[in-house]
Amino acid sequence: MRFNLRVIIGILGLLLSISGVFMLLCIPFSLYYGEDWLTFIYSSGITLLVGLSCWAFGQKESNKELKKRDGYLVVTLGWLMMAFFGTLPYFFSGSIEFFTDAFFETMSGFTTTGASILTDIEGMPKGVLFWRSLTQWIGGMGIIVLTVAILPILGIGGMQLFVAEAPGIGPEKLKPRIKDTAKRLWLIYISLTTLEMILLMLGGMPFFDAINHSLTTMATGGFSIKQDSIAYYDSAYMQYVMVLFMFLAATNFSITYFGFKGKFRKLWDNEEFRVYLLITGLLSVGIGVTIFLLGGTSAEKAFRDALFQTVSILTTTGFVSADYTQWMPFLTMLFFMLMFIGGSSGSTAGGVKIVRHVILFKNSFLEMKRQLHPSAVIPVRLNHKAINRDITFQVLAFMMIYFLIFALGSIAIALTGVDVMTSIGAAATSLGNIGPGLGSVGPVHNFAHMPDSSKWILSFLMLLGRLELFTVLMLFTPYFWKRA
Repeated sequence: MRFNLRVIIGILGLLLSISGVFMLLCIPFSLYYGEDWLTFIYSSGITLLVGLSCWAFGQKESNKELKKRDGYLVVTLGWLMMAFFGTLPYFFSGSIEFFTDAFFETMSGFTTTGASILTDIEGMPKGVLFWRSLTQWIGGMGIIVLTVAILPILGIGGMQLFVAEAPGIGPEKLKPRIKDTAKRLWLIYISLTTLEMILLMLGGMPFFDAINHSLTTMATGGFSIKQDSIAYYDSAYMQYVMVLFMFLAATNFSITYFGFKGKFRKLWDNEEFRVYLLITGLLSVGIGVTIFLLGGTSAEKAFRDALFQTVSILTTTGFVSADYTQWMPFLTMLFFMLMFIGGSSGSTAGGVKIVRHVILFKNSFLEMKRQLHPSAVIPVRLNHKAINRDITFQVLAFMMIYFLIFALGSIAIALTGVDVMTSIGAAATSLGNIGPGLGSVGPVHNFAHMPDSSKWILSFLMLLGRLELFTVLMLFTPYFWKRA
């Protein structure tokens, strides 16, 4: 058989079952705030019913081997199914009336994009807001990575899923077994989320606000429970805390793990981390000085706004403390360019990823040297190690396809009647899983006014960006469906 369909359906059922269990976590908040908690009973019940039925169907398969081709299918369909069933709390609560809007909001959550169609966030039921934040937290590390810690128990190897979710630059194993790797990644993820929540509460943020913002910060998602995002709190302490955790969330979790173990040398030896730190520092200082010179604010406020927005866009989190489109045209263009950088590989951040830019620039400069010495073998080196040429070619292909999809996406959105600036900004922010864009989808606006056709295009771009292009695009190629 071309695909192991029973195993695929079983894994999709497991993903839905996990999602259904997470829905139940919203009930305490609905009860505490006196809201309709049956919303989550119905949503979870339907999701679990379908999920467990699919899982039981998959258990009848004796051959539980998962091929790489199966992995690509599971990841893409898994994300689509989670987004589809994730709309249920919005419907049963009456929070979002139309399916297109509910699907857009849910896909934005699970892909950690942070683009929203909500125009009155404070008026939403608290339980639904928590589910909205939880979708980002689940999608941040990837429910697929969570599942690979469980699949070996079921007799199914999970490495194919891990690779399928992060194709290209292969994930560095922290431990020999992928199950142990997934567990340690989630331990770091949960620990940092909890620590941020505590620090925000110490700064005066209410518990409900703190837990929601901690969930979406560590996911580099950017959903806020306030219409004005982080600008609502106007607290320097809270902003600095969130900057720290946005930065950590967009750092490769492998080296974060070594940092926790006191092996700080591994942090500094990592070339991607050094570039990440350099970009953050230089841009924050440069933009801060520019804002200060424009006048109207103190030096500390100028630096804080510059630091917060630089880290927010670079890490693809998308929180807003100030409207960067109102500073000056040059800075607006600079933030637009930041949307194409992204955070570190092996993190919850979206975007192109810094390591790809490093490899691209190194290869470009070395190409000049190769022209002078055509017979010489001059490999690209990363962290003092030569990179396989296949990886370099894959990075080049990724970059070319990424910008091609961005261009085609911008054109497609413009064809729905959206102005050019908004189309470009919406395509860039959706593909990069960032949140705020340009034009009428800028940092102080949302996506509610966009045509339904645009929302479907943007939802697809979000999925492409979250799964790093190849995982989804592979399904549209004829040779993927040919019998091996």
